[in-house]
Amino acid sequence: MPLGGRPLVAWSLEALERCAAVQAIVVVGPPGKLHEMLTTCGVAAVKVVGWVDGGRERRDSVMAGLKALPREHDLVVIQDSARALVSPELIGRVVADAMAAGASTAAIPVEDTLKRGTLQRIDATVPRAGLWRAQTPQAFRRDWLEEAHARARGQATDDAMLLEAAGKPVRITEGDPLNFKITTPRDLLLAAAWLACRARFE
Repeated sequence: MPLGGRPLVAWSLEALERCAAVQAIVVVGPPGKLHEMLTTCGVAAVKVVGWVDGGRERRDSVMAGLKALPREHDLVVIQDSARALVSPELIGRVVADAMAAGASTAAIPVEDTLKRGTLQRIDATVPRAGLWRAQTPQAFRRDWLEEAHARARGQATDDAMLLEAAGKPVRITEGDPLNFKITTPRDLLLAAAWLACRARFE
């Protein structure tokens, strides 16, 4: 998917390349598309140590990336390419918190009033105090992450969920509202508009 004239993956890859806390990168992508991703991303991928095919589920893709990551790296950062507006600064803060606590995820506090119900009826207003919207990057001690994946059963929407299930404490690093997930055509338009606006002031 193109954004600002480059594949979506290029933006996260560039942020990871620019983050001083990141030493090595493994790109995990759709089978059969990796060569195209590599040749069209337009990023000097100096830190990339591997390009590997992803799996059927998110967990399969993360495990494929872990297997390709050299063993000397004992802290792992996971970043979704769909969050193309991530900044090197946010990545660095998540890494610092994970180094201190063992695990951390970027997240932003829920600001909206939450309702539980259907289109026909509201059943309850849900208290929003203490609720956060999880983002990536997420960073973990490698041994904790590998243990959590080995013990995992069923689906997980992110890797922090697997560590929670394994009883590991996960710190929250305050995220960035602009670090939203691009999943719809409207999201893509919003991201392109933000990049165009930012370019005017750089």
